[in-house]
Amino acid sequence: MKQGPIIFLQVVIVLIGLAALALMLWEPHLEGRNAGADLATIYLHDPFLAYVYIASIPFFVALYHAFTLLGHIGHNEVFSSKSVKTLKLIKYCAILIVGFIAGGVAILLLGESDDRPPILAMGTLMSFVSIVIATAAAVFERLLQSAIDIKSENDLTV
Repeated sequence: MKQGPIIFLQVVIVLIGLAALALMLWEPHLEGRNAGADLATIYLHDPFLAYVYIASIPFFVALYHAFTLLGHIGHNEVFSSKSVKTLKLIKYCAILIVGFIAGGVAILLLGESDDRPPILAMGTLMSFVSIVIATAAAVFERLLQSAIDIKSENDLTV
């Protein structure tokens, strides 16, 4: 496969990761209870912010594995056990993200807030995106595993 599109997609994945990290570090200064607070107050006295940072770990792990999967594709290793394992890890990360989102929505809904509809809408949207990614990864994982199994059966019969 040509390297141009793969390198482009890898650059896009890196830019998505950098943008997400920059947003996570920059946004707490702007609104909510942390607006205008100093760094110690923001990062040491807000347990929900700590929860968000911990919940973001599966997102960054999934981005890393998507980058790795593109590397396998670039080296013509699509139909390998490494690609299947990478897709499985992406699927697990997406499922973890759904769990963390559900937990975050529950924490926010149980707290005192007038922003319940936006919380539900954003939680639903992000959960839907993660479920679609988990489903796609599971489908591709099964397809690749089937192709590998068929290839290994054909190699045994020859």
